[in-house]
Amino acid sequence: MRQPRLLPVALAAVLCTASCATVKFTRETESSGRFVATGKAVTLLSVDFPTGALVQARENVSDANLPNMKVTSARVIPDFGGFNWVLDILSFRYAKIEGTWGFTEKPTGQ
Repeated sequence: MRQPRLLPVALAAVLCTASCATVKFTRETESSGRFVATGKAVTLLSVDFPTGALVQARENVSDANLPNMKVTSARVIPDFGGFNWVLDILSFRYAKIEGTWGFTEKPTGQ
């Protein structure tokens, strides 16, 4: 009797397209701090599942609604530069963004 192969394929598809994103905020002063956010995505024929890795990371940070957020570093791994079209066929991408939020107090000079 043949085993149904649909279940392993469906399970693999769910695991590959599951949204994997993290965000971490650290406070440096009472009204400011730093953040680090990551996102992971699977790309198949130029379609990102569930969304692009960098988009996931940015959305997580913006959902926090903290004031004056500035991204200081953003990178996507792997990055082949002009040959990124190769990654659009089938790939796994990881994105990480870092930045600051809030307002730092200016020292008062006397």
